[in-house]
Amino acid sequence: MKKYIYILLLFLFTPQAQSYTSHYKNITKIEMEVFRNGETIGYSNYFFEHENDTMTIKNYTQFKVKLLNIAIFSILSETIEKYENNKLIFFKSNTLQNGKEKFVNLKYDKKSNKFIIDGSSFKGKAEIDNVIGNWWNQKILIANSQISPLSGSIKEQKVNFLKKEIIELYGKSYEVLHFKLKSKNENLPEEKKLNFDIWLDPRKGLIVKIAYERMGKWEYRLKNFE
Repeated sequence: MKKYIYILLLFLFTPQAQSYTSHYKNITKIEMEVFRNGETIGYSNYFFEHENDTMTIKNYTQFKVKLLNIAIFSILSETIEKYENNKLIFFKSNTLQNGKEKFVNLKYDKKSNKFIIDGSSFKGKAEIDNVIGNWWNQKILIANSQISPLSGSIKEQKVNFLKKEIIELYGKSYEVLHFKLKSKNENLPEEKKLNFDIWLDPRKGLIVKIAYERMGKWEYRLKNFE
């Protein structure tokens, strides 16, 4: 427990964590490949635009799972996320999941100091300490809840530090912190539970790998960043 607290505090009080969006000011692109059962099936790529105190992130995600040459699961998604002075002010997504449309429209309401969400699974207000559940953002590891980037639903979570590791991806070696992110509510149906292993490079402030199991073994791997 003490080891977990020490490492988490070390992570929280690094300069990049105190002003986490400014840490990404030199980042223009994060490319991730999506794997299922060890085979590449698609990608999730983030593109960053910086202007004064505003940062905009666009994400394009696409993958398809086939069985006997027939698609049994697919995602085609585009999102745009805007931050101003390190605060989320806007998020929009449009997704086709297995041909079904999902969406999120989120805006920050200064008067109420809350997010206003119009999503395919949730409509209403949300506290501003929620984070969008995207894999570019290291803040997902210190948040108590996340907003689904596909549907707008809000999911409470708990994150535990597991261990320090060295992993290799695409010929590069990373010294990482390994975390487990799970749903706080253990009584949720299995298909709605959060259950992710996440590897963070604390020096770069980048999530380099995500793994979970659902209809197979899935991984998102950091392929490249600029």
